[in-house]
This record gives sequence, C-alpha cells and structure tokens, in this order.
Amino acid sequence: MTFHWSDPQDGILLFLLVLLLIACSNLWFFKRPSKFYHVSHWPHVAVLIPARNEAHNLPQCLESIHQQDYPGRLEVWVLDDDSSDGTGDIAAHFAVKDNRFHYLRGAPLPEGWLGKHWACQQLAEATKAEIFLFLDADTILTPSAVQRAVAAFEVDRVDLLSLVPYEVMRTWGERLIQPFFLWAMLAFYPLGLAFHLRWADLSFTIGQFLMIRRQTYFTIGGHAAIRNIVVDDLALGRNTVRAGFRWRLMDGGELVRCRMYRSWREVFAGFAKNLFAVFNYRVLPFLFVLGWLGWVFLQPWGVIGMYGLGVPSAFSLQKALAAILASLMLFGLIYARLRIPLYLILFYPLTIGISILIGLYSCLLTLRGASVWKGRQLVKPRIRWL
Repeated sequence: MTFHWSDPQDGILLFLLVLLLIACSNLWFFKRPSKFYHVSHWPHVAVLIPARNEAHNLPQCLESIHQQDYPGRLEVWVLDDDSSDGTGDIAAHFAVKDNRFHYLRGAPLPEGWLGKHWACQQLAEATKAEIFLFLDADTILTPSAVQRAVAAFEVDRVDLLSLVPYEVMRTWGERLIQPFFLWAMLAFYPLGLAFHLRWADLSFTIGQFLMIRRQTYFTIGGHAAIRNIVVDDLALGRNTVRAGFRWRLMDGGELVRCRMYRSWREVFAGFAKNLFAVFNYRVLPFLFVLGWLGWVFLQPWGVIGMYGLGVPSAFSLQKALAAILASLMLFGLIYARLRIPLYLILFYPLTIGISILIGLYSCLLTLRGASVWKGRQLVKPRIRWL
C-alpha cells in the first residue's frame, strides 16, 4: 500500500489521523471536576431554569436540586414560559415546599426574541446571585453536582463553565443520532488550543449545564445580545471568549444526566433546529462540511461495496479498510470517554448518514423560514453564503 498526496484516499487517511490526534489530546484536556478542590469562599449561586411544557421532566429536576449539599447560599428560580401542561403548578409547589425555590410566570414574548432566550434573560434579572447556573429542565443532578462545579469554577478562575452531562438514550433514534454532536466536539475541537488561544469559533459550550458569573453575563449583554440566535449556548460562550473572559468545558457525566429527546421525531426535530445554526447560517461552508463528512466516512464503505459486487474500481480496497478501521478507532475512543455503549460504533455510517440528511433538512427549513420549536415559529436568521 503506497501513499501519494494526490490520492483522494490518502487525503481521507491523513484527515482521520488528524482527528485521532485531536481526540487523543482531548482525552487529557476534557477534565472531570475534582472531588478534592479546596475553596475558601462559596459564592451565592442561583440555579435558573426556563421551562415550557416540562411537566414530565421538572419534578425530577427540581427534586435533585432540592437534595444539593452545596455549603454556600443556593437559590432556585423557575420561569414558566406560557406552558399548558401544569409546569407552573409544579414550580409553585416546590416554591412552597422549599424557601430557596422561586416561581416566576414569564412575561409576554417580545418581537424578535426566541422564547428560551427571553425566559433566561428574565431569570437573570430576577436574582442578585454572584453566579448563575442555567439548567435545562430535563437535567438531573447528583447531590454534589453544584458544589463540585462551583469548586472547579473558582479554583480554575474561569468566568464560564459548561459541564457535558451523561446523555440517557433509550430509543434507536436517540442512540443513532444524539451522539453526533458530542462526538463532533471531541473529534474536531482541540480543547487544549481552544482554552489557551481563546478563539471564539473554537469555543464549545452546552446549555444543559452552563455556569457563568453575573458580572460576565451582563458585560457581554446576556441573552439580549443573542436574542434571535438559535444555539444560545454556543453564542453565549463565543461572546464570553470575544470579551476576553476565561471558559472551560468539563466532563460532567458523573454529576449530571439528561434525556434530551424521547423518540425519532423529537431527536430529528431537535437536531434540525440546531445543526445549520452551529455554522452561523453560512450555506456554502455548511454544505462543504456535510459533503466532506460523507466523503471521509461513507466513501470507504462504497469502495467495499463495489469490491463485494465485483464492480471494477480505481480505489484501493486496503486503503478503504484502513479508513474504516481508523473511523472505528475514532468513534470508539470518544464513545468510551462519554460512556456511550461501544456497540454503537458499528453503526457510525448510519449516524453520519442520518446526520447529513438532518443537516440538509435543517438548511432547507431555515432558508424557507419554516423552523418551529415547541409550538413557536423561530425568527428567520440572516443567511450568508460564505
């Protein structure tokens, strides 16, 4: 098996080698919050939860916060964003049960705002806490989660900390599609460089568990500055980096678990809402990345299929097998780190293929201005070709 720069299969193998190096480095830089941090001062923390039709998730989430062993002052604010399923009643019940809990009824949605962003802005303005912890209603915390996150936050002297939860996946739609985002994060984002170079486009934050200093939040304009950007967690992180603040992304799988979606339909709709937005609605770069993903991860299987059918091919069978082996190694390293069942690496071509289809659908929906989430029409963003 010989290698040459002009051989497209060699390009695939070289690219996979780079991704393997990034993934291996991320195994080191993707830290877990330590159990042994010493903190001299425990700041006042407010857990902020925007909730719209979350009656099936909210009780477990709030009960897990009720059981926190955080040694400092902790308060919880839940905003009912015009729910129709009893979400407000659940939040009000916890406010009576525990005086640390507060229930807000959301104000009408202003023009030009996305619902969650408006809810988060109202929550931030309702409290005087030193640190905001934005939490999705489908997250569940272990009793030490807030304490260990705040300790990491203070000891590392960061202004924004995002924890990646353990993602609960029970349907095949979740298992095949949901790992894609986290896999892409650990395969494509060199965290060591991102933490030190402070390039906004290299930052990666997750809104399921996002901790930020009050001063930092209002300095960067809060959610008001990103009121119509769908991926608010990424946008908030990028604004933090642009303003010169420090950030970290850590492995919170031991502390936080979350079940984002519960069916094929939900996971498809959720990814269709976000995938194009991650690229800031730049059409040509987005389509190039989707095409390149297909070429790198699906082309080798096409070569195998051609040889299996006896169809003459100019491509090397050995190089195709080497690319498949490298892909399995890449998916295996990352899935093992994230505690995703390893048997799912055998289905990586499906994960890539379905994600490409969702990406194309996401782009089409956005171009048509037809994106909807939780019963609300999303604001049509500014589309750019480059």
